[in-house]
Amino acid sequence: MPLVESQPDALARTYAASLYELSEARDGKSGVEECLGELEEILDLARGNPRFSEFMSSRSVAAEARGRSIDKIFRGVVSDTTVKFLQVLNKKGRMSHLPAIVQAFDNIVQSKLGRIEVDAYTAAPLSAEGSERLRDQLARALSREVVIHAYTEPAMIGGVKLRIGDQLVDASVATRLRRMKDQLEGQGLSRLRTKFDSIMGG
Repeated sequence: MPLVESQPDALARTYAASLYELSEARDGKSGVEECLGELEEILDLARGNPRFSEFMSSRSVAAEARGRSIDKIFRGVVSDTTVKFLQVLNKKGRMSHLPAIVQAFDNIVQSKLGRIEVDAYTAAPLSAEGSERLRDQLARALSREVVIHAYTEPAMIGGVKLRIGDQLVDASVATRLRRMKDQLEGQGLSRLRTKFDSIMGG
């Protein structure tokens, strides 16, 4: 079974917190960011290579054999902290949790550095100018340094949807039209009930 993207759970947050302490103790802020970058690159590699993804998480691969391979593949390529962390996950049988752990680790890093990550969904790709304007508006509203991850969602008519942590802020045209339709239908039903009540009462 390949690595599966999932939201951080309590286990992922526990491992992420331990990794933050470990990487910070090693090299401070630079060590933390280096470790995060390396883990994100490993996940990118897994996303683009199903065989590698399967190897990293499959229970049919013996932990001892995978541990030797992790050492051969990553030793000297990434930091010792990252290699040791992957080995810990392998020994504990938690490799399948890697995407959720990396997401939880990223959340901790951005929070500690005073940043906040925002996923922005638009119908068409955001221009560099549009992205900069959105980042400035959000930074003023949130009083934090904002890191924007832009995604396109062709089904949207226009506007923007923002995911900030667990919160979804939907300002898309399609959503506004749907709300307007629901509101009009609700008002229509209300008027119909009022008319019915007046007839029955009269």
